[in-house]
Amino acid sequence: MYSSLLLLPLIPALVNSAAIRSADLAGYVLTSTGTINGGNTFPGVSRPLGMVKLGPDLYSGTDAYSGYLSNGNFTGFTMLHESGTGGAPKYGVVSQMPVVGTVANPLSDAINDTRAAPDFTEIGYYKASLGSGTVLEMAATNKAGLFQYTFPSVGKDLNVLVDVSHVLSSYRGQGLEQHFLGGSINVRQDTEPGYYYYTGNGTYNNGWNRAGPWTVYFCGYFDAPASYKTFIGTSLNSSTLAEFSNKTSYSSQTARLGALFTFQQQSVISRVGVSFVSETQACANVKAEIPQGTSLATVRQGTRDAWNSQVLQKVTTTETNVTKLNQLYSALYFMHLLPTNKTGENPLWTSSEPYYDDIFTFWDTHRCTTSLLHILQPAYHEELLRSMIDIYRHEGYVSDARSSFWNGAVQGGSNSDNVFADAFVKGVRGKVDWEGAYASMVKNAEVVPPNNNDPRDPTGSTKEGRSALPDWLKYGYITPSFGRSVSRAVEYSVNDFMLATVANGLGLQNDFQKYYNRSHNWRNHWNTNMTALGFSGFLGPRNTSGFISQNPISCGGCYWADYYYQALPWEYSFNAHHDLDTIVQYSGGADTFVQRLEMTFQPGVYSGNSAFGSTIFNPGNEPSFATPYLYNFVNRQDLAVKRSRFIAKSYYKPTPGGLPGNSDAGAMESWLLWNMIGLYPMTGQTTFLIGSPWFTDLSISLGGGKTLKITTTGGSEDVYYVQSLKVNGKTWNKSWLAHELDDWSDTTESWECEHGECEEDID
Repeated sequence: MYSSLLLLPLIPALVNSAAIRSADLAGYVLTSTGTINGGNTFPGVSRPLGMVKLGPDLYSGTDAYSGYLSNGNFTGFTMLHESGTGGAPKYGVVSQMPVVGTVANPLSDAINDTRAAPDFTEIGYYKASLGSGTVLEMAATNKAGLFQYTFPSVGKDLNVLVDVSHVLSSYRGQGLEQHFLGGSINVRQDTEPGYYYYTGNGTYNNGWNRAGPWTVYFCGYFDAPASYKTFIGTSLNSSTLAEFSNKTSYSSQTARLGALFTFQQQSVISRVGVSFVSETQACANVKAEIPQGTSLATVRQGTRDAWNSQVLQKVTTTETNVTKLNQLYSALYFMHLLPTNKTGENPLWTSSEPYYDDIFTFWDTHRCTTSLLHILQPAYHEELLRSMIDIYRHEGYVSDARSSFWNGAVQGGSNSDNVFADAFVKGVRGKVDWEGAYASMVKNAEVVPPNNNDPRDPTGSTKEGRSALPDWLKYGYITPSFGRSVSRAVEYSVNDFMLATVANGLGLQNDFQKYYNRSHNWRNHWNTNMTALGFSGFLGPRNTSGFISQNPISCGGCYWADYYYQALPWEYSFNAHHDLDTIVQYSGGADTFVQRLEMTFQPGVYSGNSAFGSTIFNPGNEPSFATPYLYNFVNRQDLAVKRSRFIAKSYYKPTPGGLPGNSDAGAMESWLLWNMIGLYPMTGQTTFLIGSPWFTDLSISLGGGKTLKITTTGGSEDVYYVQSLKVNGKTWNKSWLAHELDDWSDTTESWECEHGECEEDID
């Protein structure tokens, strides 16, 4: 395959530009992709990075992380969800639930319903058909949602239950289950007789990030006459009803509460706004975004238009293969569901800066997602950086994760440092306060955060910062007195390299030397006596007495209290990407390094990955993301293409079960997108490793009047190794590109393949 990559100024071409703007690429997005088999994606309705994510909550005795399950009963349809998260469910609040028939106790666990037909989902629209005969259709804007109920003609009460105490439940334990802590419900007369609207708030806690209390306010209107009853329970933990009456309001910090609206007509529309600031703002949000009389079709089309113009039309191609187009545009869709842009909705402090929330998590997204946001969404990306700095100013830390205005949970290092460094070396400036960003990085690197006593790992804070700093600063390694000691040592080394990078750019040479030296501390965990599958030398646990025996292809539970988190010692031994020359050397040189990589993809060597051919490589976890591309560092770009293309084609499909693991807020989809583009980003560096594009042509809008144009000739699904490459019309013979986009034609270093097999593939 002949491949050329061109960076050209955007040239006004009225016909072509108009065609791109009018293209309804949303039709290629399959919003059910990744909803089952552990993908945990959200199939409901949302705008790009929108605050409202309106969709179903289902119960089947297992955690429904995004609210959705393919089986079980509907328990409500709620305004707030996340997508592709794990650990424990989050949100599932501000609920409406259609109920047909007499309701004696609206808090009874019997208030749920079955599916009468499969749910239907597409961009901007979700339809659920309930066993009661009710059909519920939904659409959403950024801060409001629309429910359209079509009740059956059955001669029974037609009800909508508003349950303020509804949350997504968790069954895993570990103190992560969400709790309703109290709230209020107020039923008010609307402008037309017999029409009502309701306002109120609910306070909740927990979820995957062990958040403290947070409050959401709501304001919901009905377009049909109704009767109503409000209700209150006896306690927060009981379905026993204390009172069910025509009172206009209840407020409680000790009991569940809500309201039941009963209609005489079969077709009912409800419009609901939410806010984290006040009921007044919730009402203003719904009135501004879904005014009275707005149809479902109008909201649905507005969401479709938003996705086309703000996201999908940034990447265009003349490709006609529908499966490829489904994968391309579905992946773009899911990587733009999180984080949530909550600018103007921050209840904690007043600021002119943007505010972004629901960051799950930089541990997952710093490798592929944030670097892709930088390219596709430079404005959003800069706002995210500014929000991170503003959070540091007011909270004291930029955490690895944040949701519902609370920091947590830190799985490894302080990977916000990686996000900052990646943006810094790629020239992001604008309104970003880089001195403030660097100050947050230094805080992470030097100050031990208070222990938040997380039962998953009581050895230190999982809320923010680097809790294993005492060992890191004293010994230059991390002992098992801290959970995830080895994997965190790798991540702390990478984090320190990121500090060195930014310090150097800011002219802080003493800091640069300090953190650059610290970035080599991962080497202190290299145990030459660890052996597996004919190879020796791996990253292993140690204490002050020396190394601890460890099997390189075992990580115990791979969980919070173990030596390694979500990956094997073998995998983490490749992960100090800032120091790959040393990894190659420690591995026994280039040839042995290639052999190690090849063993990583050898079927049948690790039974723990039976779903992936029993390979050591795990496509469902982020520590393996870069591994297929590391061949590029030892002149075997052909093997990087072979392995990465096989992974993408084998484990990713545009189907409900089409992800190899938890989406992790779009991290999986971002990895796939880079593979389709034919590049791979090395976070915190200006290097993009060259793979092999999937398309004969691809145009990516970079913002600022520039576009990246990728064209290939001679390729097919079976012929995809790169034979030659041109950048800006000039021959390029290295296995990487630099981010300096205006000068990608610099070829001062030559790169040639010297391996016989590679000679056929790369010239």
